[in-house]
Amino acid sequence: MKLRPAIFALPIIAIGLSLPGQVRAHDAAESMAKAANAWLSTLDAEQKKTATYAINDPGRTNWHFIPKPFEGEGMRKGLTMRDMRQDQRALAFALLNSAMSHDGFSKATTIMSLEQVLWELENHSEKRNPEMYYFSIFGEPGSKAWGWSLEGHHMSLNFTIADGKVTSATPSFFGSNPAEVLEGPRKGTKVLAEEEDLGAAFVKSLDEGQTKQALIADKAPKDVLSEALPEVASLGNDGIPFTALNDDQKKALRGLMDVYVHRLRPEIADQEMAEIEAAGIDKIVFACAGEFEDMKPQYYRIQGPTFLLEYANTQNGANHVHAVWRDFKGDFGRDVLREHFASSPH
Repeated sequence: MKLRPAIFALPIIAIGLSLPGQVRAHDAAESMAKAANAWLSTLDAEQKKTATYAINDPGRTNWHFIPKPFEGEGMRKGLTMRDMRQDQRALAFALLNSAMSHDGFSKATTIMSLEQVLWELENHSEKRNPEMYYFSIFGEPGSKAWGWSLEGHHMSLNFTIADGKVTSATPSFFGSNPAEVLEGPRKGTKVLAEEEDLGAAFVKSLDEGQTKQALIADKAPKDVLSEALPEVASLGNDGIPFTALNDDQKKALRGLMDVYVHRLRPEIADQEMAEIEAAGIDKIVFACAGEFEDMKPQYYRIQGPTFLLEYANTQNGANHVHAVWRDFKGDFGRDVLREHFASSPH
C-alpha cells in the first residue's frame, strides 16, 4: 500500500475556505449547509450514491471508533478520502472546518494523520491508512432536517441540523494512538495533551477526602464504559459532586469540560455549554480510576443530567487515549428528529 503524505497539507487549504468563529451564531447551520453542498456538487453519480443517505437511515447510528474493514461486511458508511480527487478532499475538509474551532480542526486532522505513524510502526499494516476516513451526508443540506458525519479509526463526529439550527454535535469521539509519539520525526506529538494533562492536574488537586469520593476503582477499566452504543444512559452517581469542590477546583473542572466542548466552533460550543448550565452545573459528578501519572492506566468521567464525558488511557502501556462526549437524549439529534418526524409528513 502506498500512502500519500501530501493529504494532510489539504486542511491548510480548507482553512482558507471557512474560518470558524467569524460569523454570527445562527449562521453555523447555514455555513455547514453551504460547505456540504459545495462538496456534493463536485461528486459524480457513483460518489454521491456512496456519500448520501436518508436522514432516518438506520445505519446513521451505527458508529464506532475502532479500525474496521475497508471493504465488504462491516465496513463504514460514506465516501473515503481515498476515493476523492484533491479538490474534493479540500472541500470535505472545508465541511469539517465549518463545524470545528481551530483547535478542534487541528486535533481532528492530527488524529487522522497518526494512521501514517501506525502504518510505519506496524510494518506497513494494511489496516492503517490515513486516507480511510469517511464523509457521509444524511438528508438534503439546507433542508428542515439533515446531518453529516466524519468517521474512521479514532474519529467519529456526528452533526444534526434541524430548522436552521445545529441541534446535536454528538456522539463525538477523539482518540489517539500513540497518545504521545515516542520516536521518529514526529516524536513528542501529543494530540490530546489537554484532555490528559488537565484531567490529571484536577485529580491531583483533590485532597484525601475528596479523592476517596472521586475514586471509583483502584484499577482503570479497559476502555470508556459507554462503548459505541447508539444510546447511552447515566453511569450512576458514584464520584465527587461539583458542590464538594472548592472554587479553584470548580474552575479547573469547567476548564476540562471546555476542552471537550470547545473543539467545536465557538457559537456551537457556547450553545452546548448553555444547555449544560441550564440542566444544573451543581448536579455534575466527577469520577476516576487508576493512577494519574505518565504511562499509568487511568480513567475519568464527568457526568451531568444531560451529558457524559469519558476519558480512558489504558492500552499500549497507557499510551493510547479514548475520549468521548455523549448526550443522553440528543445523540444523533434523536430527541429533535423524533419531534420533527412526528409533526412533518415523510
